[in-house]
Amino acid sequence: MNQENSRRNMIKKVASAALATTALSSLSDRIAAHDLATGEALKGKINHSVCAWCYDMPLEELCVAAKQIGIPSIDLVSPHDFKILKKYNMHCAMVSSNNKDFGITNGFNNVANHDKMVDYFKELIDATAAAGFTNLICFSGNRNGMDDMQGLKNCARGIHRVIGYAEKKKVNLVMELLNSRVNHPDYQCDHTAWGVELCKHIASDNFKLLYDIYHMQIMDGDIIHHIRDYHQYFAHYHTGGVPGRHEIDNSQELNYPAIMKAIYETGYKGYVAQEFVPSSKDKKGQLASLQQAVKICDLA
Repeated sequence: MNQENSRRNMIKKVASAALATTALSSLSDRIAAHDLATGEALKGKINHSVCAWCYDMPLEELCVAAKQIGIPSIDLVSPHDFKILKKYNMHCAMVSSNNKDFGITNGFNNVANHDKMVDYFKELIDATAAAGFTNLICFSGNRNGMDDMQGLKNCARGIHRVIGYAEKKKVNLVMELLNSRVNHPDYQCDHTAWGVELCKHIASDNFKLLYDIYHMQIMDGDIIHHIRDYHQYFAHYHTGGVPGRHEIDNSQELNYPAIMKAIYETGYKGYVAQEFVPSSKDKKGQLASLQQAVKICDLA
């Protein structure tokens, strides 16, 4: 009887492995149909990531395509999807925290949020740490008539309540710099100087900024100067073409090879994530744009 059970268990394991291999092969075949070139290895000076929300495909499909391009990380994934990343041995360089209650428009600058936000972020910090990831995004929220100094004080007050917990768990809270001129009207953390001042108020190595190059070109300009002067406050970078937030090629105004060189020269060891919205409506075109962007940012 024991031998029979053992034989059945072995058959089940073999069948499960075969199904998993078939599923993975099928998905790989679908990605291969996009004609991704996978010959030349990336140089390794820039650690590449990509934001999941920009692509019209399931996360699982994006994981396989990203690996073929040479991208080891997917940005802005929520904990309930970590299992998909783990299945493909993918990193999450920036964990998502944007939900129906707290996010871009409703964040740490509203003291009425703080009690619930502390509980919410402790749960996310636990999930981030358990998965072996280190960066968790957060937002200031909209001004709603609040002046910048009061908003800064309110953010510092709320973040101070949770940053000690983040330090113990070895997780970084990372506030994103966003433009309030085009995409996120009234958002408070919309200038590099404001974000840097908040970092100084928090005074923790576990609180830093997500320097979004697209957003800060719109608000501040002088991107390379800001990177050189304030890089110690930046935990992560996002890309995007200006204007339009599309491809980072010669159709837009930013010189991304020069920007990547400036980032590399600061000694930065983290990830740069592509967060442009591809112009193409089909998957093949979107992934071709992603592959081109990675090559543009791949320093010799």
